[in-house]
Amino acid sequence: MVDRRHDSQTDRTGFDETKNYLSEAIGRVVPRSVARRAIEVTVSTDAAEYAPDEPVAITVAIRNRLPVPIEVPTTTRRLWGWAVDGVVEATDERRYVPDEGSSLSLRAGETKRATVTWNGRFRRSDGADGLDRSVRAERGDHTVSVFVPVPSADERHEDATQIRIR
Repeated sequence: MVDRRHDSQTDRTGFDETKNYLSEAIGRVVPRSVARRAIEVTVSTDAAEYAPDEPVAITVAIRNRLPVPIEVPTTTRRLWGWAVDGVVEATDERRYVPDEGSSLSLRAGETKRATVTWNGRFRRSDGADGLDRSVRAERGDHTVSVFVPVPSADERHEDATQIRIR
């Protein structure tokens, strides 16, 4: 189960929804190749070790390293995502994310942060009865990663951290 922190101050991606139209317009002037290289993606968790089924708070931070606003195109409507051991949102269920692109706008030097909570389980859709099932993550080390889906194969905008389930 994923808990996305939503209130009147956050948009559908978990970021602050305040919009600066001037910054967005200026951001379109910066070449896309420069804008893609200007972002820095980091991930952190609220602890390094967890008990089985203990919730894991995953925080993503996306920072514009330039002193000017930028607009970074993405390959899908998803502006960012997270995964555990390479399994996006800890589920192998089919995701219905439109293939149309979108863009991530950042003001000069801005850092956007969002937090999701992973419940320590993987959602599997390969049940013999055709039903989804929830599987507890095995004890040991797991990789938590976040990413921004940019259209360039040679530019990776992701970060990862290790957690341990005891």
